[in-house]
Amino acid sequence: MVGPDGTLPLPWLDAPLTQALATQRGHALLIHGPQGVGQWDLTLTLAQAYLCESAGASRKPCGVCASCKLVQAHSHPDLLVLLPEALREPLGWGSDEEGGASEEKAGKRKPSKEIRVDEVRQAIAFAQTTSARGRGKVVVIHPAERMNGISANALLKTLEEPPGDAKLLLSCAAPDALLPTIRSRCQAVQLGLPDAAVATAWLGTQSVQQPEVMLAATGGQPQDVLEWLAEGIDAKLWVALPKQLARGDVGTMASWPLPRVVDVLQKLCHDAMRIAAGGQPRYFPASSLPAAPALPSLTTWSRELSRMARQAEHPWNAGLLVESLTQQASQALAPRP
Repeated sequence: MVGPDGTLPLPWLDAPLTQALATQRGHALLIHGPQGVGQWDLTLTLAQAYLCESAGASRKPCGVCASCKLVQAHSHPDLLVLLPEALREPLGWGSDEEGGASEEKAGKRKPSKEIRVDEVRQAIAFAQTTSARGRGKVVVIHPAERMNGISANALLKTLEEPPGDAKLLLSCAAPDALLPTIRSRCQAVQLGLPDAAVATAWLGTQSVQQPEVMLAATGGQPQDVLEWLAEGIDAKLWVALPKQLARGDVGTMASWPLPRVVDVLQKLCHDAMRIAAGGQPRYFPASSLPAAPALPSLTTWSRELSRMARQAEHPWNAGLLVESLTQQASQALAPRP
């Protein structure tokens, strides 16, 4: 969202924000694009713009009016943000009361990764009430693909027949995971990968070392770079990883979340296959990759990693599984005989 200084949270959001505000026709928008490029930030900024009481001709939020300050404080009475329990703390959104309730629930079960039907029904009821500040109501749902089938169906009628001047903003990294009937009722706002030069410069302002290496590592998704760094994955480690795995050395991967391990191995396999086929790598510097392995071995490895990716959230014995995956990597990366 726009802060008191009037700047956007991410510099590459200016053009899509301007376009979304200029072309917005319906009451429901679906903001979608690759993970880690700012869907959440753009969605919140749009919500702030709709509620802003001093927006100029551009309709962008001013960042300093009372309404903008309420949005910044997460306390605007006409804004409801619907998140899975598991994302509320990482995204820093939720009242103290909600936090207390979440802590009490956390003692009994893991925070839900889904947006449940009772939460969607509460959002629908919220949208039907009168605006407190006269700028309408805004409901943000993020990530929209976390709605289960029952939740999504509960939202359909409201998307088709919105109450009053309410606006619904759905943020999504996997639009194909949504019901076609949800997608068809929303105006799409597509957010692509940011320009590499802009993203690299922004990462530099975040004190990221070798930002170009880390940006390539995440597939051009700059927000993911910060998440990786928080997990201890920096450029030095990234460059050393291929040859480390070729030696069968688990290293720091033993402490990574299993989905991250599988994702990294898939990227390494992808680049190794490109090298074996005479192409250029996408995620790793060419100099960091071992000599071209045999393509059949890499193909077999790729299939096994795809199978594992579908089961990465399963409660495996992570330590033993990472060791097994490392041995598979070492065998697949062995030089051609």
